[in-house]
Amino acid sequence: MDGETMQERAALRSNELPGAVLEHPFGPEFEVFKVCGKVFMLISDLRGTPIVTLKSAPADANVLREAYPEIAPGYHMNKKHWITITGGGSLAPELLDDLVTESYLLVVEKLPRRLRPVAPETFGRRA
Repeated sequence: MDGETMQERAALRSNELPGAVLEHPFGPEFEVFKVCGKVFMLISDLRGTPIVTLKSAPADANVLREAYPEIAPGYHMNKKHWITITGGGSLAPELLDDLVTESYLLVVEKLPRRLRPVAPETFGRRA
C-alpha cells in the first residue's frame, strides 16, 4: 500500500469522512472510529496480526469473505454485519477505502436525518 500499512490507510480514509472521530475507550491499543457516537471501524492487533474491523451489508460481507482470504467474519462482532480484514493480503488500497466508506455510510443511514453529517444516498457519488 505504497509504504503505508493497511491500518494507516484505513485511518487516513476515516479522517476524510465528515463527523468521523477517533476514540480509545478500550485503551491505546484499540482505535475506535465513530460517527455521531456510533462505531463504524475498529483498528487493533489480533495475536500480533494487524486487523481492521468494519460494518458491512450481510450480502456484501458474504461475497467479500468468499473472494478475499484476508476478509473474515467480524472479530468479536456480529458475524453477519461485520467483517475483519487482516494485513498482508492482496486487497487493493482502493477497495479498502471503499470498505471504510461503506461502513461509515451504513452507520450514517441509521442515524436520524437531523444528525447525519452527510446524505448517505448521495455522498461520494459524482453527479
